[in-house]
Amino acid sequence: MENSHIILYRGGQGEVVEKKSRFIANIFPVSKEEEALEKIAAIKKKHYDARHNCFAYVLGEKNETERCSDDGEPSGTAGRPMLEALTGRGIHNAAAVVTRYFGGTLLGTGGLVRAYTAAMKEALADCVLLEQMTGYKISIRADYNDMGKIQYLAKTRELPELDVQYADMVEMVLLVPEELQDAVEREAAEKTAGKAVITRLDKVHYGIAGGKAILL
Repeated sequence: MENSHIILYRGGQGEVVEKKSRFIANIFPVSKEEEALEKIAAIKKKHYDARHNCFAYVLGEKNETERCSDDGEPSGTAGRPMLEALTGRGIHNAAAVVTRYFGGTLLGTGGLVRAYTAAMKEALADCVLLEQMTGYKISIRADYNDMGKIQYLAKTRELPELDVQYADMVEMVLLVPEELQDAVEREAAEKTAGKAVITRLDKVHYGIAGGKAILL
């Protein structure tokens, strides 16, 4: 969708084991660099006895700030692959730490890149990622006979239903993507022969997770 981007709504954790070395990945949503550094420091404190705590973070809608560290691993084998795991998914405002407990066997540069990348993949699978979109809440008031047509419109257009109130008329509040707003309002009016009362409410940012709308 135009002008949409992926955000990390909820962080996650993942782990892989490669030749007895444990790679524990933690990914967090962050809004500023100080917060990213705090998350990294907290993981380092928690896993103070690990051989490495490598990190990466990306901030800003256009990735204005990108940082990564191999934390003693061979250059380019940890932090950079971790950063690319985030940016490759279009994720913004996120920090990641992969902790390595050394298992006694050297993995080589290729093996390290694969292991750190695999740990990030596991953690990302545990995260909740949302495509952030812009839309409007719209209220549609119609009589009971016409409301079935509005419900059908919402279903065919895959518009999330935020609220419904039943009184002398039925009022339904739908969440409509910005680029569909005019078309949906026009179609609702046509389906009800102009009898529906259509009110454009707040402009909002939202995402869809598990088939449900999440207001951001």
